[in-house]
Amino acid sequence: MLNIYFGEMEGAIYNTSLFFDNTYLDSWIEDEFGKKIIKSIDKAKVLSSQAVDSKALGVIPIKQLSGGTKTLLLVYNNREKVFNASTCGNNCAKWLLKIAKMSKEDVTINLRHIMDFGDKKFEIRVLNNDTIVHNMEEMVENAGRYV
Repeated sequence: MLNIYFGEMEGAIYNTSLFFDNTYLDSWIEDEFGKKIIKSIDKAKVLSSQAVDSKALGVIPIKQLSGGTKTLLLVYNNREKVFNASTCGNNCAKWLLKIAKMSKEDVTINLRHIMDFGDKKFEIRVLNNDTIVHNMEEMVENAGRYV
């Protein structure tokens, strides 16, 4: 299940881009799921563990991926830590749900805004009040108190 803590969270890694740049592994980029995230979010094709071909920017190094892509790769590959997913746009929401669904354990993120998870039903635990929400109306009701 995807767990979200809204607002400032002690211990959460706030600067995900900097953290990614200093900790990512080549295997994260070469992984098939990682490639799908990069293609979906940055509209880029992985050329190697060091470069992608982006429609908007041409060939760029991995460290120039978007903040959203970096955060998703961190959440997928580093479950021991909690990452601030506020660098993620709404286009990352479905990926966060997929990562949580694929995981054998709960996945926890920190958000400083209310992300739009769309019109479909979902299951997310708001950690601030330990409530499970199933749609955006319930999400806004619960998360609005904390952001």
